[in-house]
Amino acid sequence: MKKLIAAALTGALVLGTVGSTVVFAEDDDKTITVAASETPHSEILEQAKPILEKEGYDLEVTVFDDYVQPNEVVESGDFDANYFQHIPYLDSFNKEKGTHLVNAGGIHYEPFGIYPGTKDSLDDLEDGDTIAVPNDTTNEARALLLLQDNGIITLKDGVGLEATVNDIEENPNNVEIVELAAEQVARVADETAFIVLNGNYALQAGYSVAKDALAYEKSDSEAAKTYVNVIAVKEGNENSDKIKALVAALKSDEIKDFINEKYDGAVIPFDDSTDDAAADDAEAADTEEAADADTDTAADAEATEDAAE
Repeated sequence: MKKLIAAALTGALVLGTVGSTVVFAEDDDKTITVAASETPHSEILEQAKPILEKEGYDLEVTVFDDYVQPNEVVESGDFDANYFQHIPYLDSFNKEKGTHLVNAGGIHYEPFGIYPGTKDSLDDLEDGDTIAVPNDTTNEARALLLLQDNGIITLKDGVGLEATVNDIEENPNNVEIVELAAEQVARVADETAFIVLNGNYALQAGYSVAKDALAYEKSDSEAAKTYVNVIAVKEGNENSDKIKALVAALKSDEIKDFINEKYDGAVIPFDDSTDDAAADDAEAADTEEAADADTDTAADAEATEDAAE
């Protein structure tokens, strides 16, 4: 997802025809209307059409070239869902516009990567080397977290996605972090040991995430979980049969294979199995605790009964 926050207040034309009047009928339960950005979102949705067709659903995708109307048409009920944004943008939009949109399922993320500059391996990092990172708040934090994940620096506890260079607590190799505008980072590859880029700028610079990145954000990283691109719906519709079917199709093995083959690592299927496993463990623990409590209660009742006798 590219430049979502910057484009939040800009209106644009719709690259498709959106009718001014929408008539809902019973057949609408088998039609899923989704507003989407063109790349990669609409491309991924197109691949999901045959999967949903087998389930009896007709998926209709309309492409928008702005980041305001897709949320407005879902809030109004003209569309069932949209697919173009990450959660921070969704939350910001709700707060600013007073909308009631929720995340129905995370589908993919576009990873940050560490790319070669004057050096081709992170093992070659030496004292005083320079690493170029984007200087805007969100992207710089993601870059620093990725450097931390690869043992280059250590950040202060709890700074997370608000981290800046001032939050670097340990820097064993005295690495110099060079902060540049995101679009400028790739241009200093010949001057710095390594550069840290997000997916779209990596592609523009001719890098392949899969082939060229020395390291990139994993699906269980804080950044990937935060900036995962989601299916958004109006609150209350997230558990409808059609939305569940849509999310299931987009998280299917067929779609994961398509994403991996087409985008060469610049787009990665989001794997929330780690979160699911943690939730399952928590649920199991709660169940076990409840069972223990029931056992204790039964034992207490039996003791009371014996005493009464």
